[in-house]
Amino acid sequence: MNPSSRTNRRTSLFAILVLSLFTAAQAFGKAEEEAETRYQGAPSGIDPTTIKEMIDTEGPPMTVDEFNIAKQVYFERCAGCHGVLRKGATGKPLTTDITRARGSVYLKTFITYGSPAGMPNWGSSGEMNEAEVDMMARYLQHEPPTPPEWGMAEMRGSWKLLVDPKDRPKKKMNKYDIDNLFSVTLRDTGQVALIDGDSKDIINIVNTGYAVHISRMSASGRYLFVVGRDAKVNLIDMWMEKPDNVAEIKIGLEARSVETSKYKGFEDKFAIAGSYWPPQYVIMDGNTLEPKTIVSTRGMTVDTQDYHPEPRVAAIVASHEHPEFIVNVKETGKILLVNYEDIDNLSVTTIPAARFLHDGGWDATHRYFLTAANQSDKIAVVDSRERKLTAMIDVDKIPHPGRGANFVHKQYGPVWGTSALGNNKITLIGTDPKGHPQHAWKVVEVLKGQGGGSLFIKTHPKSKHLYVDTPLNPSEKISQSIAVFDIDNLDKGYKVLPIAEWAKLGEGPKRVVQPEYNKAGDEVWFSVWSGKEQESALVIVDDKTLKLKKVIKHEKLITPTGKFNVFNTVNDVY
Repeated sequence: MNPSSRTNRRTSLFAILVLSLFTAAQAFGKAEEEAETRYQGAPSGIDPTTIKEMIDTEGPPMTVDEFNIAKQVYFERCAGCHGVLRKGATGKPLTTDITRARGSVYLKTFITYGSPAGMPNWGSSGEMNEAEVDMMARYLQHEPPTPPEWGMAEMRGSWKLLVDPKDRPKKKMNKYDIDNLFSVTLRDTGQVALIDGDSKDIINIVNTGYAVHISRMSASGRYLFVVGRDAKVNLIDMWMEKPDNVAEIKIGLEARSVETSKYKGFEDKFAIAGSYWPPQYVIMDGNTLEPKTIVSTRGMTVDTQDYHPEPRVAAIVASHEHPEFIVNVKETGKILLVNYEDIDNLSVTTIPAARFLHDGGWDATHRYFLTAANQSDKIAVVDSRERKLTAMIDVDKIPHPGRGANFVHKQYGPVWGTSALGNNKITLIGTDPKGHPQHAWKVVEVLKGQGGGSLFIKTHPKSKHLYVDTPLNPSEKISQSIAVFDIDNLDKGYKVLPIAEWAKLGEGPKRVVQPEYNKAGDEVWFSVWSGKEQESALVIVDDKTLKLKKVIKHEKLITPTGKFNVFNTVNDVY
């Protein structure tokens, strides 16, 4: 047998062994571990047609058509986990030094059967046929195509000032209680629904970017900022008779985060948005979205000190202690304190934390920022007053707090909580270094919820309840309901609210996601999120009685996900 034949035989035998191990592991039942992959693996906001072709002669043969099809598939299904440049994040790196060494047989096995660590079984599930699996295995052995950069010229070219500030209302022109309005993401239509929290009527459906990720309010409560995954930022004037867009800009090709200045004397003055590609953030005029300065986040990782070409900007919050934005850089694990007092001479303080920084929020005093390094299974705590790292706290698998939840624990005092994608645990961390120093920045209690796959945990200063969603849990019963804890009786466990059942919808996944309180703190709103062609709804629960209060349905209420109450968003109430 020649050396080439022996090598092929060893590769085939190894692939069979891998297949057997994966099949056994999957039968063992680790579906919850795929939750993060399914969440991050949503389509990228980058248009694959803009990507530079990189058909490499060292990779297996591919036609131009095959390469273009594979490129589209990668950006729709893979880039969210493995990165645009395949350097890895939630998923493992897929650079050519790795993929070529593994070879086509190995790669086809992984793509077909997945892995118990979270890689979906694209082939055996029927989502890819044998030819498509083979095509993707060959594609991964070519150099990754690189999206174009997006600098000041491109930003200014995309910037549209739809209504000049001098032509906008000088006073509020509607009768709505703006503090109790909700901005509701209509994920698959590229819109947000503005809903009156009092009447429950839809005020306006506003066109925005693709798959809006978050809504943020200016410090005054007048302006609403939304950012889509396609990196389009919209500015909506809530004083108009019918609130609508007054400016827009595209700050990159893919993004998740936007925030506005809140420090005294700088209210409404600046906005900031961070992008996944290119890896950078931009500071803009808060009233017009005119771009002022762009800063790249490419650099060295905090652990191995290796250069990373694609460190994406995740959560951004506005400091209440200094004229600063706090910026999470995901892949490098660095937290940046970006001082906007003089943007012509920008000052940035770098705080090394841990990879891979994602989401987070303030403690009840708005002094300490707690944020998840999700794949490192840690919570980092930043003292925004002293401008330094206070603690790194070990937690369980894949914390995903949203902005977290603050309440006073009857035994441990003020705490902040996070749920998780990777397990059913709700972790409570002490946040009062003066009143309860023995518990500060320690895990004081771990509650057991319904299961993994949680995206948001929520409570309110006027509430005695803690709500935990599980929209990415593989069980329909769990993903379509909410767990509610009595804050004063946490040891009694949780009560389940059948939110999707109350919505009385037809076919569809009906995932229940993101609890959000109204201004008064006596109602909790939930999205019942089905497919684009299926009926969805918002379900409102009376926080005192935990009874159904209202179901909002509308033909234009398509794939609702995130909801952001104006008052709570302005004041960082959670």
